[in-house]
Amino acid sequence: MGITARGVGLLVATVALLAAGFAFAYPELTVLGAAAGTAVGYALVVAARRPRLTVTRHADPDRVARGEPARMSVTVRNAGRLRAASLVAEDRCGGRAVPVPLLRLRPGRDTTVTYDVPTSRRGVVPIGPLRVIRRDPLGLVALSRSYGDTVPVWVHPRVHPLTAVPTGAGRSLDGRVDGVPHGSITFDSLREYVVGDELRRVHWRTSARVGELMVRENVDTSLPRIVVLLDNRVEAHPDRADGTAESFESGCEAAASVVAAAIQDDLPVTLLTVVPDDDADAHPLDRLTSVGLATGSLPDATTRLRQQRAGDTLVFLTGPGGRAGLGHVGALRGAYPSVVVAVFGAADATPADGAGLVVIDAVDGAAFAAEWDGVRRW
Repeated sequence: MGITARGVGLLVATVALLAAGFAFAYPELTVLGAAAGTAVGYALVVAARRPRLTVTRHADPDRVARGEPARMSVTVRNAGRLRAASLVAEDRCGGRAVPVPLLRLRPGRDTTVTYDVPTSRRGVVPIGPLRVIRRDPLGLVALSRSYGDTVPVWVHPRVHPLTAVPTGAGRSLDGRVDGVPHGSITFDSLREYVVGDELRRVHWRTSARVGELMVRENVDTSLPRIVVLLDNRVEAHPDRADGTAESFESGCEAAASVVAAAIQDDLPVTLLTVVPDDDADAHPLDRLTSVGLATGSLPDATTRLRQQRAGDTLVFLTGPGGRAGLGHVGALRGAYPSVVVAVFGAADATPADGAGLVVIDAVDGAAFAAEWDGVRRW
């Protein structure tokens, strides 16, 4: 609760009038002071009354690519029963306030306001809560309350279509990428039988021992596995404009493009960052939305990759400050037969180091997609 400047002035006048009236025996001043005090008390009572409002939000859609339109609908319902509500309200949309008119909102009625969500920048845009300011008729007291929860809108990086996807070092015997969903002949694990499983995949010996049907789960070693390593180190992206490193934004777009192309072709893909984040289990595009620059070590990341051997094609995306560490990436050629390096925002071409790396220099995500599709060998 906050007293406005007018309320502070009237409160001071109340004290002065009452003091002068009693001190100098002027009943007129005492009456004026009492009236002013009554007005302040009335304002406090009116502003303290909490309106019963329910707020629901709907984002259409709640996940968009950078630059695509998204709209938010906010519905405010007066759940009270006694009187109409006339309030000043505004919804929080990222860093700006959106006015929500609540004039003479009758009991049981609702009003809906729709507005555009800014999607010019990658990131999670928090929407809400609704901030309602209740004032008394004299404007002496203003009380602010929040209603509703915060709803996020995910602004993903732009996805640029890629026509070429690395097929990796391993290929299926008939000359095409094997898309068998349950693998082929390489045993991986056992799991419980579910309706629809083929009986030829039942492991009868284990089923007899545990008392229920157990099914063999195989993996297909011919499926290419793509690993995307995004360099999110601060030192890799030194150039910034208005607090944004455009080379890092381009790297996020390139990572989203590779991941989307792999998913479209039903190829296993893993997204990693040089500095590990806390959203490793989230969808790759959601991770690319919330990932930011941090301080970390590229040698530590390459050591983890060498130990994990998470795939056969490694795509390393970095900025102009990351070219000094390409030697660590080139050392992964023993664990990853194909290594692709993309450098964004560099003033000159990245020299080849003879380590068998495929190097792409690009200004932004669109240029990366064009250069990527022009690669003849992986």
